[in-house]
Amino acid sequence: MSYRTFEDVKEVILSAHKNTEAGDKVGFYNTWAENYDQDVGLLDYRAPSLAANCLSPCFHGDRVTAVILDVACGTGLVAAQLKRMGFRHFVGVDGSKGMLELANKTGLYQDLKQCMLGDEPLPVQAAQFEVVVIVGALSDGQVPVRVIRELCQATKPGGYVCMTTRGNHDNLEYKAALERELELMEGAGLWGPVAITEVEEWEKAVAEPEKGYIPGVVYVYRKSSL
Repeated sequence: MSYRTFEDVKEVILSAHKNTEAGDKVGFYNTWAENYDQDVGLLDYRAPSLAANCLSPCFHGDRVTAVILDVACGTGLVAAQLKRMGFRHFVGVDGSKGMLELANKTGLYQDLKQCMLGDEPLPVQAAQFEVVVIVGALSDGQVPVRVIRELCQATKPGGYVCMTTRGNHDNLEYKAALERELELMEGAGLWGPVAITEVEEWEKAVAEPEKGYIPGVVYVYRKSSL
């Protein structure tokens, strides 16, 4: 792993926005995997800890036996945060083989599955998990909004789904579409909101003319018990 600077990270993030095809995305993340943890540290990427901190007080079940599906798990940053909060069982899904190899080395996951979200169905059984999390992937050019229905389907009745998205200018259209889908699913009786937390300092801005930090949102929904 080479020494990196914030300017290096900006260049990497901006190049990711240019990769719109599924194969290009996978190639990008496979290449980035080696430097990923170091780079998100330089980015001051707070989403994993913010999501865990929002989810934890909402969950009142047995953390030792609960099984968490970590979608777009990357190298395991979210699972590491949740383990500190008492959760023990994790299944990870990601489209990048390189990321999954690093996630496997953490020893956090009982199972890891490769899947291109949006292009392939989520490779899990319905109503299997007490908690489903997706942190960082719900954004423009990444995972399509429709995938959240699959997340809900994978969750046990009465279980929780924790999702995040960015609130910066380039992602506002996607955020609006995501929130429309959340409301449509709520209206259909599939789930209801437990906590929606807006955060001003989500991660450092990389795109011009944004300065300082960009905002983000954590959504925690509970699946209907019926």
